[in-house]
Amino acid sequence: MTILPSKSCRFCGAELRYTFCDLGMSPLANRNLQPIDISKEKLFPLIARVCEECFLVQVDDSVPPEDLFSDYDYFSSFSTEWVAHAKRYSEEMRDRFSLTSKSLVVEIASNDGYLLRHFVEAGVPVLGVEPAANVAIAAEACGVPTEVAFFGVETAQRIASRGQNADLMVANNVLAHAPNTRDFVAGFAELLATSGVATFEFPHLLRLIDQVQFDTIYHEHFFYLSLVAVEKIMKSAGLRVFDVVELPTHGGSLRLFVCHISASYVETQAVRDLRDREHFQRLDRLEGYTNFEKRVEEVKASFLAFTERVQREGKTIAAYGAAAKGNTFLNYCGIHYPAISAVYDLNPAKQNKVTPGTHIPILSPEAINELKPDYLLILPWNIAEEIMKSMDNIKVWGGRFVTAVPSVRIY
Repeated sequence: MTILPSKSCRFCGAELRYTFCDLGMSPLANRNLQPIDISKEKLFPLIARVCEECFLVQVDDSVPPEDLFSDYDYFSSFSTEWVAHAKRYSEEMRDRFSLTSKSLVVEIASNDGYLLRHFVEAGVPVLGVEPAANVAIAAEACGVPTEVAFFGVETAQRIASRGQNADLMVANNVLAHAPNTRDFVAGFAELLATSGVATFEFPHLLRLIDQVQFDTIYHEHFFYLSLVAVEKIMKSAGLRVFDVVELPTHGGSLRLFVCHISASYVETQAVRDLRDREHFQRLDRLEGYTNFEKRVEEVKASFLAFTERVQREGKTIAAYGAAAKGNTFLNYCGIHYPAISAVYDLNPAKQNKVTPGTHIPILSPEAINELKPDYLLILPWNIAEEIMKSMDNIKVWGGRFVTAVPSVRIY
């Protein structure tokens, strides 16, 4: 673990002296480009540090959130697996918390309405809060009322002043994207009804470390979260964690159930067990974060050896999924077009653009029949099974699937 010039922790203000992972210069991972805009592209240092006081892992040198999220190419509905996850969630929450036509469900970073529409179909009133105007339009079109705004205390107070206190608040994969984490979480305390519940889902830092998931680090993703750090953040806003569920999504996630400190919900054994496990893995001590960077370098070396072998054999590699994690991975490894001939993606908003930094053409999945690559590298490895089923036709010409994290695996 190297020591770089110090910064300040975004949560507790302590000096940030220790590097968790330095991935060099990198473009914005979610900013796919029109080919004519390549010359305007900017690179930024991509460095994750760990706070030795609160153990919050965080990237520095981020750009303003308005530049990151005001126009966004990620539409949740293009992952059938994620939509199914959202439907199961809506059913579980309606049953567990007895949500009815008199309840209100508010989702923060509600995207294209992929989750709230399941509550709408069940007759439960909803409100989405989404900063990306182009994505909010898609949500409104499917019957999900959406307020275009960044969430924090000011937005929460504005909504609450209309008498819209939430019985359930949903925050899936957004806690890590809010740079002012104190203001963001304080907004939940403002908007949540006295006996209301908020659920937060996020990739678990413990899994990131165990599985060397360094490609989930990018500028738009400010924080990498553990229960150790999140409980401190919640407490600062007068909230507490009373239950936790471990999920397979995004390579291993947590769903935390949070309420006001004074609420009657009883803390479960699952919370205590997870605290013990994180303590065992030393996430509450600095030594739990050492040696990660060395393991990242080993993943890079393994993948570069694979690409060099493929080139020697005169074979070709294409990729699937113009996802942020894939862009981090390719830029860190220094793999550009034409070493990867194309990236195929189902989302029309990404097609006919090029990937940031590496400038690989993004094409419709149907176009794979023209190039017929020998290997198809699955960049969003968290939905690899879904992709392998949808792209099964590559077997016709002897194509094989590849994943590269935590090590190269050929299927």
